[in-house]
Order: sequence, then C-alpha cells, then structure tokens
Amino acid sequence: MPAPLHQERRDATPGGASPAGADRAETAARLAVVVGRINRRIRAVGEGLTQAQLSALSSIVRKGPLRPGDLARIESVAAPSATRVVAELESRGLIEREPDPADGRSSLVSATNAGQAAVRAARAERAKRISVLLAGLDDDELATVVAALDALEIVAVHVPLPPGAEADRAE
Repeated sequence: MPAPLHQERRDATPGGASPAGADRAETAARLAVVVGRINRRIRAVGEGLTQAQLSALSSIVRKGPLRPGDLARIESVAAPSATRVVAELESRGLIEREPDPADGRSSLVSATNAGQAAVRAARAERAKRISVLLAGLDDDELATVVAALDALEIVAVHVPLPPGAEADRAE
C-alpha cells in the first residue's frame, strides 16, 4: 500500500535532517514556499474585496487612523494605488476620512464598524479554511504544528527585519 502523500513528502526531506541541523537558508526557502501555498489555499475575501483592499482594510483596522501615505508604506504600494484602494473602501462604507489635525493637506482614514466586521469575517473564514487543512493531519503531525506555533509567532511579531524590509502587511 502506498504511503500517504504527507508521509512521502516527509520521507523526501534530504538526509532526514533534524530541525536543529537544518540549513537556515534551506529552511527559509521551504518555509517561504509553504507559507505562500497555504496562504493561496486559505485566501478568503469578504464583502467582495480584493486581496489588496482586504490587506489595506486590515492595516487600517490594526493601526488606524492612518494617513493614506502611511498606508501606502505599510502596504508597500505606490501612493496612487493606496489612494484608489482608500477611495473604494470609503465608497463601500468600510472606512471614513477626517481631516488630519496635524496636516491640513492630508486626511486620516479609520475603519467603520462595517469595515471592522468585514476584517473579522475574513479572518474567521481563513481560520475555518485552516481548520479544514489541519483536519487532514494525524495527531502527531498536528502536535508538531502546535509545537511550532510559539516560534512562528515570535518570528511573525517580535523578530525585527533588516532596515528597509516591510513587516507591517496585513495578517
């Protein structure tokens, strides 16, 4: 009887290297691929939003109120792109603008209750999709994922990136 697909992949690990002996560059490359694949599989877009709109809205919910230029930096997009996203989110009633008291030429954007609800709904949908993926793991594999969460949370939140690298993308 053939081994389950996840068993074949585990057995295919070069040399069966333990995490302690794993090459950091190879680990980084594998993690980047895995995170990208999982992200594509669980992508949930609420309220008919694009990924860019949902990412921007999540940033506004998490860090707002923000100037559109600050949002552009957080999202790693050009100012005109951020302006278009802000206009679309505002037209849907998901954010609101108010004059920036520190700079009359700019405005601050904040999430409305509907915008906050849209982000919560999208996160819940992503969690549901992850649950489906985790259901395909056996108990030992799930325990391994659970054990890795503390380290991944540290990397996601506390380990600083080198200067110039963007770390504030929406979750």
